[in-house]
Amino acid sequence: MILLGACAGWSLITAAAHDGRPEGVLLAVLAVAAGHAVGRVSGALLPVAAPCAGAAAGLSLTVALPALSAGPRYAAPLGHAGGTAALLTLATGAACCAAWATPVPELRLVLRLPAVGIVLAGAVLGSVAGCVASAAVLLCSLAAGSVPRRGASLLGLAVAAALAAGTAWALAADVLPGGLTRVLEGRLGAHRVALWQDALHLAGRNRGLGVGPGRFGELGGTTAQTLSADGKPHSALLQSAAEQGVVGVLLFVAAFCWVLHALWRSPRSTPVALTTGAALTALAVLAVASDALSFTTVTVGAGLLAGWATARPWARDGAAPRP
Repeated sequence: MILLGACAGWSLITAAAHDGRPEGVLLAVLAVAAGHAVGRVSGALLPVAAPCAGAAAGLSLTVALPALSAGPRYAAPLGHAGGTAALLTLATGAACCAAWATPVPELRLVLRLPAVGIVLAGAVLGSVAGCVASAAVLLCSLAAGSVPRRGASLLGLAVAAALAAGTAWALAADVLPGGLTRVLEGRLGAHRVALWQDALHLAGRNRGLGVGPGRFGELGGTTAQTLSADGKPHSALLQSAAEQGVVGVLLFVAAFCWVLHALWRSPRSTPVALTTGAALTALAVLAVASDALSFTTVTVGAGLLAGWATARPWARDGAAPRP
């Protein structure tokens, strides 16, 4: 509560200082909070059925709404690929969590089949990032069954997210070796990297309060005004740095670290915690390199998944809660 309140409060402070538009940040905070609350309640009452329903809903939204939102906001050249990949990743994580939550081994195998289907759906829909991220979550979930302690694995996930964030920052600062820079630009697109460079330039000039939420499209320079149809740099980390300064970046990082800490302390089984950690780490990597967190469906899904994985199982009358 304190962390989410700080995120909302800081967005209002920076918006007041620079006449910004904090509605996007406030909506994201509200979506995460609502999703987490619903996830905690439904995960306590229906630890298997709730994630199953969430996985089905995530896949259905991806298939039924391939653009996730109508209108030109998510048109070329960058598009909505990050949001699609994020929904597929969260749906895979929910399906795998449902499989680990059931005590019946035969049913566990059946519940993993939707996760395999989601990975294949990513390939059919043409979402390379979604297919790869979903496959990585599925493989991590399978490996989580043989992990005795979750602390070291969650620390490894934090290191992976930090490497992704550091690579994006270094690419925007143009400090990587030339060969590696060309390879990454070929994968990510020169348009995206140019927007990151504009965002880092703004962050360097406005380290304290940033330029204000929602103002990157106005102040990001000619590159941003030409390439970004939605007024975003397509990197949650660099957008926070440009629009909310150093404190915004620290709050962004703190939110992810809090989730990993909550999974470490979670009363749910280690495979459930590690599966959720893998899915949210994949989401963090996608958010560093895309506009995944700009979609309300994604932020709600992230809150739901975290809530399911940290819910305390409901103890029936006269029965002791499971350890």
